[in-house]
Amino acid sequence: MTEPLPDSPVPAPGVPPSAPVVFTADFTSTTQWVAGRSWAYPGGGPVNPRDDKLDYLVSDAEYSRTGVLRARRRPDGRWNTGLLTTEGSEEGFTVRPGDVLEARVRLPEEIGAWPAIWTWRDGDQEIDVFEYHPDNPDLLEFTNHVRGTNRYHHDEAVRPGAQVDLRTVFGSRSVEWWLNGSRVFADGRGVGRDWHAYLIVNLSVCAGRYHPPPQPETTQMSYEVSHLVVRRPTTSGTHADGT
Repeated sequence: MTEPLPDSPVPAPGVPPSAPVVFTADFTSTTQWVAGRSWAYPGGGPVNPRDDKLDYLVSDAEYSRTGVLRARRRPDGRWNTGLLTTEGSEEGFTVRPGDVLEARVRLPEEIGAWPAIWTWRDGDQEIDVFEYHPDNPDLLEFTNHVRGTNRYHHDEAVRPGAQVDLRTVFGSRSVEWWLNGSRVFADGRGVGRDWHAYLIVNLSVCAGRYHPPPQPETTQMSYEVSHLVVRRPTTSGTHADGT
């Protein structure tokens, strides 16, 4: 794995700058990522209407493999959508307690877009690095589904089309979320000592139950993940958070 580019987000205070990168996302890699299938969807997909999604997962490279996650309207009313996951891949990378995920994303502009970076394993183990809905233009959603905590964070840097730097520290005793270099939420609950989960990067489309669906004239939407790495700080073989 290679170190991130010089203009990538710097480690948070308390995270050593030399903390080794154990995962650098290469979205073109078929050994790192599986496209268009996830067991977070019933039967592995392609649809998940119970979660208020219009998604129809597709494996086409143009929907995810460039780091630009795309969705396009289908004649049947669903949307072809891009999803990548490390679950089922040859490398099978999992995030562990103490890991630090850093990502740079460009938020979508279209109403109905539902971008996210999150984790999943065996029907649970979900930590949402972020979720976003352009109908709440200044709001990012951060959620620890493992221990039942969340934060709706309003910020003037968050808006449709904006580029933001995200960092999530998956601490065993507290998960922390950072936005553009500032810590905005520490849940004080964590993921526990034995947690591990696969990564998912995707763009869903809202069906209208919780957020408005796409406007009739909208036929496509996208958001970009231009940078994603996972660091694993260690001290004499021990995770930085004491696990």
